Amino acid sequence: MADRTVHYEAAFEAYLREHGVPYVAVDEAKKALFSNARLKSFDFVVYNMHGRNLLVDVKGRQAKGKASSSSFQTWTTEQDVVDLLQWQAVFGDGFTAVLMFVYWIDPPVAPQPGMFMYRDRWYLLLGVELSEYQEHMRRRSLKWETVAVPQADFRSLARPIEGWL
Repeated sequence: MADRTVHYEAAFEAYLREHGVPYVAVDEAKKALFSNARLKSFDFVVYNMHGRNLLVDVKGRQAKGKASSSSFQTWTTEQDVVDLLQWQAVFGDGFTAVLMFVYWIDPPVAPQPGMFMYRDRWYLLLGVELSEYQEHMRRRSLKWETVAVPQADFRSLARPIEGWL
């Protein structure tokens, strides 16, 4: 397993390993090889035996104390969306860009699809295809150049991790 200091990425990677899903963790250190590239790296290439391969950008969010997914944060930067769309074009047919929202949640009464325990923490892993995210995104902050998907749209677009593999 890669040395992941961000626990959200580490939890996502642990899920893939535990379920035997082939993947490559993108190493930021290797980005120097593309010194002329101005694209932000994504986090994982996930090889899917039942569909398109995934270019995954993990978005870690804390949702502790929240009663439902209706208050989950769905924001990212506009630049993340633009760069990930460009990576999808670089990889070409057979690859789909996905924003994987990994929520650190309170322990559930009963685990539901997308929930996963890693190092005594519970996570909910929900992915949205980037093209669908882009269709529904709205400006969140001009100053911070962030966008988000409204909660109702997010609930209809997001799929638990199991739905992606």
